[in-house]
Amino acid sequence: MVATSSAANATLYDNLAFNFLRDIVPVGGISSTYYALLAHPSVPAKTLPARIASFAYQNKAVVYDLLFKASSQAVLTIAADPEHLGVRIGITAVLHTWGSTMTHHPHVHMIVPGGGISLDGSRWLSCQPRFLLPVPVLTKLFQGLMLAKLLAAHKAGRLSFFGPHAHLAERRAFAAYLAPLRRITWYVYAKPPFGGPKAVLAYLARYTHRVAIANSRLLARDQQGVTFRYKDYRADGRARQKVMTLATSEFIRRFLLHVLPHGFHRIRHYGLLARPSCADNIARARELLALTMPQDHNADAGAVDPNQPTTPSHLCPCCGGRMITIEIFKRGSTPRHRPTGPITAIRIDTS
Repeated sequence: MVATSSAANATLYDNLAFNFLRDIVPVGGISSTYYALLAHPSVPAKTLPARIASFAYQNKAVVYDLLFKASSQAVLTIAADPEHLGVRIGITAVLHTWGSTMTHHPHVHMIVPGGGISLDGSRWLSCQPRFLLPVPVLTKLFQGLMLAKLLAAHKAGRLSFFGPHAHLAERRAFAAYLAPLRRITWYVYAKPPFGGPKAVLAYLARYTHRVAIANSRLLARDQQGVTFRYKDYRADGRARQKVMTLATSEFIRRFLLHVLPHGFHRIRHYGLLARPSCADNIARARELLALTMPQDHNADAGAVDPNQPTTPSHLCPCCGGRMITIEIFKRGSTPRHRPTGPITAIRIDTS
C-alpha cells in the first residue's frame, strides 16, 4: 500500500473565496489521508485497536491528543527524511470518534500538501506523481510512537481507569496489556489525490463540522426506538446501505459517546500550517513557486476611514435595526432553521 499525492505542477487555490482554504493549502495538490490504528491485520485501517479504544473513552482528552501527536509526528518525520521527501510539510488534521452506527471509532482525517519546503528553505520540492510517502514506513513509526506515548502518559499519571480496566492503573499490568499490540500489523490508509479545489472544499465541508449522525439519516422515531440509515462497508453496491433501529436509550447513549471534553480542539494544523508561522510559511512557499499572492477580499476594508460609522448592510424594514442572517436558501426550497417551539421531530444540529 502506498500513500498518494498530487502531480508537481498542481494549481493553487487562489480562486477559492474562503481565506481558510487559501491559507492552509498553499498548493493545489493534496492527498487525503486516514491515520489510525487497527487490531485486525487484514482489514483497512480506520480505528484504534479495541484494546486502546476501550480505555480511550475513559481518557478522551489524553488519548485523542496522543492520536493527533503520534499521527502528525509520523508524517512530519518521514517527510523530513532525505531518503524520502526531505521537506518540511504541512498537515491539517480532523478528529472523528464515530463509525456509521455511532459506535466508538476514534480516527483522524488528514489533508497534506503534495510537497513542501526543502530543509534549507531554498526551494519547493514536490512529491512524485500520485505518491507522497511510503505507507509501510509510516505505519511502523506511527505504531511505535502511539505505544510509546501511551506508556509515557501512564508513567506520568495522566491516565485513569475504572470498572473492568481498574487493574491497568498498575504500570506492569498496563505494559502487559499493550504488549500484544506490538506483534500485530497496524495500518495507515492513504486516499488518492483530490481532483481540484472544489473537491477539497467538499471534503472539508463533510469532515470539519460533522457530528455523529446527520439529520438526513434519521428515518423514524416510535415506541420501538429510533430508526436510521447506515453504511455497511463490508458490503458492496446497493447492499451497503442498510437500516438499523436502536432503543431510544441506546441511541442517546451512542450519540453521547462522541461529546468531546470541554475546550478540546478537534481541528489542528501542523508543520508549515501550524500557527503562528503559517502566514510566513505560505508566503515563502509562494515565493519559491514564483506565484502571485491572492488578492485579499478584505483589502478594500483597510481603505475605509475608521472614523466613519459603518452602515449595516441589512436593516429591518420595521424598526431600522440591524438584521442578523441565520440562513440563506433558494426560492421554493424549505429552510432548515426552525423557530423555537414544541419539538415534533428529532433534529440534531449538524452545522
